[in-house]
Amino acid sequence: MSDKCCNSNEKELLTIDNNKDCCNIQDEKVNATNVKETDSCCSSKESLKGLEIKSCCSEKEDETITETSSCCSNKVEEIPHNTTASIKGEKIEYRIYGMDCPSCALSIEKGLSGLNDIQEVKVNYNTAKLQVVGKNSSSFDNVENEVKKLGYTIEPFKQNKNLKTYNVEGMDCGSCAKSIETHLNTIPTVKSVSVNFSTGKMKVEHENSVDNIISEVSKIGFKASLLTNSNKPTEITNNKEGYGLITFSGILIALGFISSYNGISPLLTTMLYATAIVINGYKPVKSAYYAIKSRSLDMNVLMSAAAIGAAIIGEWFEGATVVWLFALGTALQNRSIEQTRKSIRNLMDLAPSEAWIKVGSELVKKPVDDVSVGEIVVIKPGDRVPLDGEIIQGETSVNQAPITGESIPVDKIIGDTVYAGTINESGSIEIRVTKLVEDTTISKIIHLVEEAQEQKAPTQAFIDKFASIYTPIVFVLALIVIVLPPLFGFGTWGEWIYKGLALLVVACPCALVISTPVAIVSAIGNAAKNGVLIKGGTFLETAGSINAIAFDKTGTLTEGKPKVFEIDALAMSKDDLISIALTLEDYSTHPIAKTIVDYAKNKGVQAKNGELFKSIVGKGVQATIDGEVHYAGNLKLFEEMNIFLGDVKAKVDKIQSQGKTVVIIGTQQEIMGIISVSDTIRTMTVKALDGLKQVGVNQVVMLTGDNEGTAKMISKEANVNRYFAELLPEDKVDAIKQLQNEGHKVAMVGDGINDAPALATANLGIAMGGAGTDTAMETADIVLMADNLEKLPHTIKLSRKALAIIKQNIWFSLIVKSIALALIFPGWLTLWLAVLSDTGAAIIVILNALRLLKVKG
Repeated sequence: MSDKCCNSNEKELLTIDNNKDCCNIQDEKVNATNVKETDSCCSSKESLKGLEIKSCCSEKEDETITETSSCCSNKVEEIPHNTTASIKGEKIEYRIYGMDCPSCALSIEKGLSGLNDIQEVKVNYNTAKLQVVGKNSSSFDNVENEVKKLGYTIEPFKQNKNLKTYNVEGMDCGSCAKSIETHLNTIPTVKSVSVNFSTGKMKVEHENSVDNIISEVSKIGFKASLLTNSNKPTEITNNKEGYGLITFSGILIALGFISSYNGISPLLTTMLYATAIVINGYKPVKSAYYAIKSRSLDMNVLMSAAAIGAAIIGEWFEGATVVWLFALGTALQNRSIEQTRKSIRNLMDLAPSEAWIKVGSELVKKPVDDVSVGEIVVIKPGDRVPLDGEIIQGETSVNQAPITGESIPVDKIIGDTVYAGTINESGSIEIRVTKLVEDTTISKIIHLVEEAQEQKAPTQAFIDKFASIYTPIVFVLALIVIVLPPLFGFGTWGEWIYKGLALLVVACPCALVISTPVAIVSAIGNAAKNGVLIKGGTFLETAGSINAIAFDKTGTLTEGKPKVFEIDALAMSKDDLISIALTLEDYSTHPIAKTIVDYAKNKGVQAKNGELFKSIVGKGVQATIDGEVHYAGNLKLFEEMNIFLGDVKAKVDKIQSQGKTVVIIGTQQEIMGIISVSDTIRTMTVKALDGLKQVGVNQVVMLTGDNEGTAKMISKEANVNRYFAELLPEDKVDAIKQLQNEGHKVAMVGDGINDAPALATANLGIAMGGAGTDTAMETADIVLMADNLEKLPHTIKLSRKALAIIKQNIWFSLIVKSIALALIFPGWLTLWLAVLSDTGAAIIVILNALRLLKVKG
């Protein structure tokens, strides 16, 4: 690869296959796994993780390839697997406030899809996130205005390190915000600026220093300060104003109702009702206008039509009550749904925004965003750890509950890893930073949980599809009810218009649509708080139906750190036997071999001169020592070589019956000795497995490569229902399939690496020890962050509770909607009662789902 073209740094995962032509990448998919490096640049037609490239070297900062002055002199980095945008467009994410049900998300999607140069719009109601893909940077100019027109509040996420958020003090009206924007836009180094008077926040994308921006703001009479944790969502300050207007309009309706019975002028009564309609109806009518423009049929359209229709036929009290109840219900829904979103917000708050960096003999406070890998951070007792790192000085105990859910602090010494967001309980420590702020374990947890909340569970997908059909059908039915009966002489127009309007209100399946996602978000948030990552609603639902769990033995049910229990030297001294064993096992990667090697080295025993080392799969190892082939392995190995065993077989059987593993040392002529190794069962194993049985998992199974005797002994200690012994890795897959063939829904628990085939075969893959391995966090469906099974019963219990609540919510929503529909035609369902049935049911459904946040681990 030439120096002038396609220069890559050490971390690049992609290099470019060159055919002497530059910048000739076509609209094809490029594969990120193996692109060859040759003499020229960028004529690759390979595939790049499903992302289309339209032209070379013209990509923006938030994508894989950065724009440079010469072609393809890029640092090509790994493309995230979850990227949804094609490289030929730009992607920006926003936070949306004010959505009270998933139909709001659909309205926003449809509204934005009609904008020029917008290629893709995705709104996730659960996480309140909006992703927009546009052709270029100017494509997003109208996004915020369009969302505001629809009646929602929008706030962009931090896109890059040049985009910073500031607090601004001294603004007393909206024109102050406009003045700041106008002034900063005159500065060449400021690319964009947005000032929100309501929140007192200013977002500026700039290339000059923070001090320069603060100075410029002060020139026009305001005080600005950098908000370091710019990803933290801000609360909407005009919520209280909204409640104030709702209260005021409620008083107007009450006065109008009282005056109607006291002989006061009907005109005055009507004016009171009309004022209440305008106060509460302005926002939904405005949102309805833009929803209709984007051909969307949401709750705002239905409620606005009902309120306006009621006013037209003279039912002013009904119209005022409809919009008041709708406004109140929406406010309460928003307040309730925010409780679920706080599950992520609380995770974001865990890691401090600044760190004390050791520079020589001095301590300097720096924002965590500016801390590099390799810098030394000093953490005092009682402080939170700001970044992942390795202890290089001091000893302490660390409360890892925010990451792993473990209630007991963990002792840490030099060389141990600490995680951002955990709490330093006792001694002062110094750590060397090992990960940047965006790569820390807590950042990955937040990212994975947000991703999980964006995934639709099967139940949710079905309900969304049902709602998309139900709403237009009932809407058309309402129009038919309004027009046809009076047209054919069945009653008056006013009577049937009223019934049609009531049917319009009932047409919105808000409670039904919201029944599943809120429960899933609450459950996933609760799990994350307790050190369990559930990768999506699909896996949450699956976990709730699991009735059999298979466990890998070593490192899962047991400590995974076997110890040498006994050495029986038969033909030589113990030291000589250990020396031969060390020579044989030093080249093996098996955990038992490592145990013997560590034991020998701790004893100060020296290895002999060995050669021609060879691993015998599933049986042991061999090497030539002093001209003779020596073996270390299991009984099967020596039986197959037809070596005379004498009473060795009886000894081995006795040791194995005690749950220990045996390593036999010998040659083709004799058995030299027996080394027995034992692995201890984890202290939490029995309690965890008993907990699983209590929550309804009736089959707890152990899978192990150990012999029958060891498996039997460990299975008794762990109290499992059954076990499969002497398994090779591929045999574990067969064991999982056997359980499935018996009619069980099977979960497999392993370390996420060695047990990958079995994890993939099971209905649900659960990895433990996620805090210590990125692989486990990426491969499994559910990840137990702690290296024990303590939280597994809680996970199953939470999943089953979530399934129960989802079913309760669905049935409750359907029953309430059915009753409302049935009461319309006898004329018993008033408009205000129809609104109450919808918004009230939605609030009850949300509150029921919020119970999942309180389920204790």
